[in-house]
Amino acid sequence: MLLGMSNPATANPIPAMQAALAQTDLGGWLVYDFQGLNPHARRVLGIPEGVFLTRRFFVWVPREGQAVVLHNHIEGGNWGRVTRDWGARLRPFGSHAELDAALRDVVAGQSLAMEYSPDGAVPYVSRVDAGTVERVRRAGAAHIASSADLLQAFLVWMPDDLAAHRRAAAVLMEAKDAAFHLIHERLQAGQPVTEWEVQQLIMERIHAAGMQAGHDVNVSFGVNAADSHYEPSAERSATLEPGQCVLIDLWAQEPGRPFADVTWVGHAGEPSAEYLDAWAAVRAARDAAVGLLQSRVQAEGYGRLQGWELDRAARDAMGETWSQFFLHRTGHDLGVQIHGAGANLDDYETRDTRTLTPGLAVTVEPGTYPAAPFSAGRGGFGIRSEVDVYLAPGGPEVTTHVQQFPFVLGVGDWATVRARGYGEG
Repeated sequence: MLLGMSNPATANPIPAMQAALAQTDLGGWLVYDFQGLNPHARRVLGIPEGVFLTRRFFVWVPREGQAVVLHNHIEGGNWGRVTRDWGARLRPFGSHAELDAALRDVVAGQSLAMEYSPDGAVPYVSRVDAGTVERVRRAGAAHIASSADLLQAFLVWMPDDLAAHRRAAAVLMEAKDAAFHLIHERLQAGQPVTEWEVQQLIMERIHAAGMQAGHDVNVSFGVNAADSHYEPSAERSATLEPGQCVLIDLWAQEPGRPFADVTWVGHAGEPSAEYLDAWAAVRAARDAAVGLLQSRVQAEGYGRLQGWELDRAARDAMGETWSQFFLHRTGHDLGVQIHGAGANLDDYETRDTRTLTPGLAVTVEPGTYPAAPFSAGRGGFGIRSEVDVYLAPGGPEVTTHVQQFPFVLGVGDWATVRARGYGEG
């Protein structure tokens, strides 16, 4: 709904927020924002982007009972229209003293949630500034907890989202095979092939399917694959040489729907024993994380398994030789933004203690990126294996194909190469 339209009222978010609170021992949820510093606030409250709010606000949602909106007098008209169907009490303030008095009235003695993370441990959630947390504590809040797990209830996919994700995954599988096939044919013909050429082939397939990637996907040859966020371009693009590795990380979405995101690898000619040892470690890490997810959910259901535990399982399975070069988290939440706002599989960059929530999806993508003197002095290589996992209510489901062996490119016929990569031959 755009600013200036006569009826920017939104669906009532309060029942859903109270339903989430009912699963906790908290007394309420205090949602705060100032000029977009807390992007979760508008999403959870369902405030249309066009509603013009320039002053700070607090929305108090108790575990039971009437919600209270603390807002500046100046913006009373907009808040009246936004909350028309909420059944909330509007409490305007003007001065900072009036704000403090209003806060005391709603939070004194309460154990409450905010978009806050102790020690900034989960920065995706830590959106309320330290001064505001101090102010709420001074107003008498008994305890401020993180809203991290509450927020995930507002990210759950609808059936249309899952269907769109599956369509995106199918497009990526086809585009990935086409890309490796091109490389294979060029090597067999003794013709050059560049990262940029392969990248553009993938982007053409994505756009032809009516999908978008946000920015061009990653195709990396040789040492460039050791840079996990490498991006080739027309001006910066390596030509594949015999004996080099290939890493292709590609992603796509239907506009407004969740992404699919996968990574597959290959090698120009037969890989070295060192490369294959690293691949086996990465595959073991991937399978350990997926296996733990499936077994724990089957045994205990959702609600206890935390994101960091899967990252730890992957690192332990990879082993010391290659995990020292595993320089990123094991996976991330997958949503309308490719790196979504839900729990990540992370005990490296952060310690993500959020529980894995049914109806969301995650990537599982361990990798290792050794630099020289590895790979016979070629400067290093990179390996990553990435699959998507939908956290279906009945149990986790891998929604993308799973690579079992690197594509050995330029050797033999493509059908055999492909089948071996898929574990079919």
